[in-house]
Amino acid sequence: MISPPPRVDRTPPDGQSLAIASQRITALVVTKQTDITSWISRGFSQKVAPKDADGGTACPISSDGYFITADHVVKNSATQIVHVIYGRGSRIQTAPARVIWRDTKHDLALLHAPLNTPNYYQFSSPAITLPAGTPIFHGGITTGLKPNYGSLSSDIPAQRGFGSAHRFRIDIPLQPGDSGGPILDARARLIGVNSSVEFLVPLETPIFTESQGIRPHVGKIRKLIEQDRRR
Repeated sequence: MISPPPRVDRTPPDGQSLAIASQRITALVVTKQTDITSWISRGFSQKVAPKDADGGTACPISSDGYFITADHVVKNSATQIVHVIYGRGSRIQTAPARVIWRDTKHDLALLHAPLNTPNYYQFSSPAITLPAGTPIFHGGITTGLKPNYGSLSSDIPAQRGFGSAHRFRIDIPLQPGDSGGPILDARARLIGVNSSVEFLVPLETPIFTESQGIRPHVGKIRKLIEQDRRR
């Protein structure tokens, strides 16, 4: 018997979901500088930014400082410091992070920083298939947190056992800085992280085609966090 395709819940994200994402905004800065507090206190002015700074976005996934991001954002972590900047306005916290796990093949990394992170994302249920057409939005530091919602362009299958991560497509353009940021369903539950964007370039005129996200294996991520807490 062939199972019917999963039903698409087309309820769009609302203002409450956007507010949830806004409370969880997290930036990553990768630099050789050991202290970036003066740069932060000056409102991230380009004039005083670390000359070697690179970075992106991360997703808080626990109350005790665990974050998931794209692996390519922290590719220089062996020789530079990964600084986590969590929160907004007067509530910004920052701390150096440890990279506790990397999956270069699937472009995922798990970090821990010595921060209290009471606002964090819950994963969408790994037991449920998310079909193409499901409304989504993203919370990257560059173009996220804006009411330009999109949808999944490919299915994300339900997860079983301890399998691998899954690459999927979305129809929202990404910009530098969005990498590693959260891709969220209409209720601001974490589906996966931003990985890359693709353009068609006919006659030197870029045309957006699609962006890609990575759905981590939720059970594996939870297991890695449990193991790290026992260190």
